[in-house]
Amino acid sequence: MKPKFKNAIKAIFFATAIFAQVKCSSSNDAVENPPPVVPPVVVKNDVDFWLTKGDQTALLTKQTGALGFGTTVNSYPNIEVNASQKYQTVDGFGYTLTGGSADVINQLNATKKAALLQELFGSSATSIGISYIRISIGASDLHSTTFTYDDISTGNTDLDLTKFNLDGDKNGVIALLKEILAINPKILIVATPWTAPLWMKTENSFKGGRLDTKYYDVYAKYFVKYIQQMKTEGITIDAITPQNEPLNPYNTPSMEMSALEQANFIKNNLGPAFKAANLATKIITYDHNCDVPDYPKTILADAAANPFVDGSAFHLYAGDISALSDVYNAYPTKNIYFTEQWTSSTGSFDGDLKWHLKNVVIGSMRNWSRNALEWNLANNANYGPHTNGGCSECKGALTVTSTDNFQRNVAYYIIAHASKFVPAGSIRIDSNINGNLQNVAFITPSGSKVLIVENDGSSNVAFNIKFDGKWVTTSLDAGAVGTYTWK
Repeated sequence: MKPKFKNAIKAIFFATAIFAQVKCSSSNDAVENPPPVVPPVVVKNDVDFWLTKGDQTALLTKQTGALGFGTTVNSYPNIEVNASQKYQTVDGFGYTLTGGSADVINQLNATKKAALLQELFGSSATSIGISYIRISIGASDLHSTTFTYDDISTGNTDLDLTKFNLDGDKNGVIALLKEILAINPKILIVATPWTAPLWMKTENSFKGGRLDTKYYDVYAKYFVKYIQQMKTEGITIDAITPQNEPLNPYNTPSMEMSALEQANFIKNNLGPAFKAANLATKIITYDHNCDVPDYPKTILADAAANPFVDGSAFHLYAGDISALSDVYNAYPTKNIYFTEQWTSSTGSFDGDLKWHLKNVVIGSMRNWSRNALEWNLANNANYGPHTNGGCSECKGALTVTSTDNFQRNVAYYIIAHASKFVPAGSIRIDSNINGNLQNVAFITPSGSKVLIVENDGSSNVAFNIKFDGKWVTTSLDAGAVGTYTWK
């Protein structure tokens, strides 16, 4: 072998040996001196938080900041939630599905309508979970026309109700209800008339007048027939009230009914008719403002009417929300409901958000209500449809502007802050009011805790949510609403 080849082979062998030694040495070093392991940073999050602000910069927006329970003491005010102190069971949150609501929602194209109904009544992460609906028996003032389910020519009567039919709502409210029930078959429905058929009234007018005493019995059968025919349509009516706003004769349609008249109607006609027909539908009295709590108390004080009555329903266009507790404390075995409150076209988002959360959602629930309903679900850009003489300023939770577009209004967020997180069967639990931090708390059927807080003050407030000996610190801007949930 030539010398130059020998030298080359030696060089290669030497380099290989050096490389093997270096590799071995590095391997031994790695085993003997491993690099330090840096643990991942874990951000503790015990509480989820959804926020709506009066300036609309947050609209039921889930917040990304971590909220973890701890034991570090601070000087912020506490909202203490006590799950061991339980109050009433919740039936649900929602709106009135008026004829006008059905008309405008049914005008949406099929794709947009299907998506909207899933958003409103579904149970997915993007739905708001409406669980309670109010409907009218015949036309309300937010139908496009006035009608009842037994309209006949002036001067005639229909004592056997042979002319009774649901035609006025077949293609509107009833058709839409069937689509809603396909999404949520457990949704509860309360129904109420704005007026009796004109031939049963003391005045032949849709506006005002009273139920003629000689037609009390046939009017009770009218309710029975309505419930039975709705059942034939696949729609179960959970409850009725005998009359919407019985002390308001100025709407179109409307009908007056005093407390004594309603007590007599319930005990002598409506209650016995339901019993004879073996109906499970509840009878809820009053359905009007908080300024006359003596109205439902008069009916509940009637020993013959009382057994037929499930409870009392309220609105808050007058009076104070504490009237619900007034009636509950007098008759604690009877249920309380909150069935209507409108937002106006002349109102403001921030003002309505504050007032309605404080009174309708938080206020009604803290005063024993089993539900909380805003008024109209949807309208068009002109705040219609409505009857001639019906509400022309009532603003729906939704405004449908075309076949392909709708906007969410303040009433949408008012209800969604509860309906999305507090399903039917939840129970209100104890929480304290601290300063301007209006709030109400619940435990859901799955065991989750829910706290709804509205900052009713004029400045940002930092505060603690205290639960089970620990607390988490958060804050809300003036007029803002937060829904907090934890396991």
